[in-house]
Amino acid sequence: SWIEAIQEELLQFKMQKVWILVDLPYGKRAIGTKWVYINKKDKRGIVVRNKARLVAQGHTQEEGIDYEEVFAPVARIEAIRLFLAYASFMGFPVYQMDVKSAFLYGTIEEEVYVKQKNDGIFISQDKYVAEILRKFGLSKGKSASTIIDAEKPLLKDSDGEDVDVHTYRSMIGSLMYLTSSRPDIMFAVCACARFQVTPKVSHLNAVKRIFRYLKGKPHLGLWYPKDSPFDLVAYSDSDYAGASLDKKSTTGGCQFLRCRLISWQCKKQTVVSTSLIEAEYIAAASRCAQVLWMQNQLLDYG
Repeated sequence: SWIEAIQEELLQFKMQKVWILVDLPYGKRAIGTKWVYINKKDKRGIVVRNKARLVAQGHTQEEGIDYEEVFAPVARIEAIRLFLAYASFMGFPVYQMDVKSAFLYGTIEEEVYVKQKNDGIFISQDKYVAEILRKFGLSKGKSASTIIDAEKPLLKDSDGEDVDVHTYRSMIGSLMYLTSSRPDIMFAVCACARFQVTPKVSHLNAVKRIFRYLKGKPHLGLWYPKDSPFDLVAYSDSDYAGASLDKKSTTGGCQFLRCRLISWQCKKQTVVSTSLIEAEYIAAASRCAQVLWMQNQLLDYG
């Protein structure tokens, strides 16, 4: 979803014809750019969509030399209250709208030279990690160096103590959202998600370990370098009867554009495999379908 937000922002730049690619004139200075990411939430605090904005690093500009004035027209809060009160009094319907990339519709008289990013794009949700740690009261606990305890596999644990289902599911939901930029937690989160019907204390401890791992490594993310080949490479793997509940196998895989991790999966297979070879074939077929989809997407890009 973050990649879609970036593509939407770049599409607005293209539609409004913001950039003209030229050589930097002698004596001129180009300003840099930086991506800013934010989650847009509704009135209940639920994330409704991701927003990505490419902003100029204006701290390198000087007033009176690079520009004369900077302003963003906004309404006074009193004016908004007055309008709403009048609309309520008159019984008028009120519609709210949002103009995407509104600043792109303005015109400037000065010449502004902006340099292209020369390194790449880094996608991270470290702010969201801090938010969910505070949400579940785990921001002050100890961190963990590993995401799972290999010596304590997750089992059904029928004799274990029950925990609050709503809290457990909320924690799983928050972690599932984070997997969009953190493939390192994908397997552990999917394993814990299998016990959402009747979670036990052992399952909750496993989820808390994931949070403690995130506390120790909040800044990990996806790095997309600019100068790198663009070859499509895919990897596929599968265990055999690894699920403790129904003995189904788990498919894992990831797809790269050379060194850029684009897609990754960790999903329990829908059928029970009779052998490791069958489980591997099911995993390979799933990865081939994903690769074909990515190839079609790349063809659309030319």
